[in-house]
Amino acid sequence: MTLVLGGCSLAPTYHTPTLPPMPASFKEGDTAWKVAAPLDQASRGNWWSVYSDSTLSQLETKLDADNPSLAAALARYDEARAYESQLSSGLFPQLGAVADPTRARQSNNRPLRGSNEPNEYNADTVGVQASYDIDLWGRIRNEVGQGHALSQASQADLASAKLSLEARLAEDYVRLRGYDIQVQILQGALKAYQYALQLTENRHNGGVASGLDVSRAQTQLDDAQAQVTDVTAQRALTEHAIASLVGVPASSFAIAPEQDLLQVPVTPVGVPSTLLERRPDIAAAERRVYAANAGIGVARAAFFPDLSLSGAFGFQSTGMGSLLSIGNRFWALGPLATLDIFDGGLRRAKLREAHAEFAEASADYRQVVLDAFRQVEDDLALLQQLGIEAKQEDQAFAAAQQTLAIATNRYREGIVNYLDVVTAQTAALSSQRNAETIRTRRLQASVDLIRALGGGWTRDAAGIDITATAKVNEPQKADAR
Repeated sequence: MTLVLGGCSLAPTYHTPTLPPMPASFKEGDTAWKVAAPLDQASRGNWWSVYSDSTLSQLETKLDADNPSLAAALARYDEARAYESQLSSGLFPQLGAVADPTRARQSNNRPLRGSNEPNEYNADTVGVQASYDIDLWGRIRNEVGQGHALSQASQADLASAKLSLEARLAEDYVRLRGYDIQVQILQGALKAYQYALQLTENRHNGGVASGLDVSRAQTQLDDAQAQVTDVTAQRALTEHAIASLVGVPASSFAIAPEQDLLQVPVTPVGVPSTLLERRPDIAAAERRVYAANAGIGVARAAFFPDLSLSGAFGFQSTGMGSLLSIGNRFWALGPLATLDIFDGGLRRAKLREAHAEFAEASADYRQVVLDAFRQVEDDLALLQQLGIEAKQEDQAFAAAQQTLAIATNRYREGIVNYLDVVTAQTAALSSQRNAETIRTRRLQASVDLIRALGGGWTRDAAGIDITATAKVNEPQKADAR
């Protein structure tokens, strides 16, 4: 009977929380979606290699090694594993040893003291003690299962923190390189404006142009210089943010400017349906549901008797003769059963609390899955629309350049005043900077899409065959559909 009851568990049969009907495909990306296998442990690889930038790769490697926030997340995971080990110790018998040599004196007026008892005496004890909780109702096993699930959730949290920090670094790096291109654009505009100012001054000295034209040319040049200063300041702040991410003081960190354009990676059709399975936050949310389900079993077990076995063996004497002689031995062996009769509703309240925690964890899990779909849809839509916007802005820049060339030629010929040139210059510079801003936003959206998909979209990064059919066959892990 003890062996049969020892296999009991009062936790409800666990089922992954049901999700609302999931779409067959992503609306914005025209990509296939299917029932997902829980692959949150699959390798995400060096997903940033899709940008083919050696500096970014070096920074990402340094972040993984030296970022303080990532080190803290790793420490939290170690804490969770240690807590799991503490709970697992309850599955085994507890064995201890005692050695207690003492010298004592009893009161002359001790109640019921015998007339022949000495005032002072020795009491030497040595022995071993053992105890074992039979765990009839699965309380300890559910606590262990709960601790193991929380440890798995902490491991997934670590993966989430790592992916999030890597993506943040990539976004900052993309922004930094965008500022480098912006500075390059503005430096080119400064040269053009300086030439235009010199031309206008020459025309003014020759009596062809007015002082108003010179003033306008000077204003245009000063405004461009102010823009350079602003972009330089923004680049410095971004560089400081990167320094913090890679664990280096900002005062001793620098990234040399580069004008090489980062290319927006192409999102392969059909990949998101495979890779969203690896999102660690989905796995973490599901593991917390499992832990809450085990918590219900722990709360239910409190309504039943707790049975344990204990025993002791040793030797005890008053300091006379050999302590380890056969006559000084003692032993005790027997079961102990305890049951709370009245607790003022404490156990029922804890059971209600456990059910509420399970409902909360289930709702959180569903929300994480819905947020995952939303984030992927947002990034796919953003990439698609920004791609269209980039083409439109390129066309606008080409037209602005043509307008500027015509306005400059007509000004040289004295057909128009310098206001037309200033207007064309402003439009051309604004259009060129907007085109670069859109390109930077597309790169950042691609980084965010990689983060939303769980990290990378190449076959090597996924660590899986993206053409394989997946089935949900491990209910204890994430079921992202």
